[in-house]
Amino acid sequence: MVRLAAEAAPHMSDSRNAAPAPAAPSGAVDPAAGEHVFPVRVYYEDTDAAGIVYYVNYLKFAERARTEMLRLLGREQQRMMDADGVAFAVKSARVEYFRPARLDDALAVRTGLIEVAGASLKVRQRIFRGGELLADMQIRLAVMDKSGRPTRLPPDIRAALAPSADPSRAMP
Repeated sequence: MVRLAAEAAPHMSDSRNAAPAPAAPSGAVDPAAGEHVFPVRVYYEDTDAAGIVYYVNYLKFAERARTEMLRLLGREQQRMMDADGVAFAVKSARVEYFRPARLDDALAVRTGLIEVAGASLKVRQRIFRGGELLADMQIRLAVMDKSGRPTRLPPDIRAALAPSADPSRAMP
């Protein structure tokens, strides 16, 4: 059995009342493209009986990438819900699959904002293995309040996201 020493994992402590350390952002911004790039490794749990990534898992990879893009912008989703009373829900998803990913592949999810509207966001997400495009997605996210009703995006969140929006990113 593998054991982690406290020195090797400083975020773990014996104190039962200690708050967990906030998660560090994952991924990075590609300044030339204006996109967030999130690395993903394909695990056994992601594959189907044929050994390829099950189609819905590309959407899960994209969800993780959007979450980490927001975290990198200082807009963690739980904090937005707690402080601003808003969350995002997928309103629509258009996905085109080109090539399968397989067990242990190293992938990159590239996320770029297309549009920041009053009560929604539109993003394009592409999943690559090296330079090979595997899946291309366009996702519209609705902004909703704590009760699940549509609401407007708070001005400070809109101000943080809007400068990155580029309508030319939209799928043809």
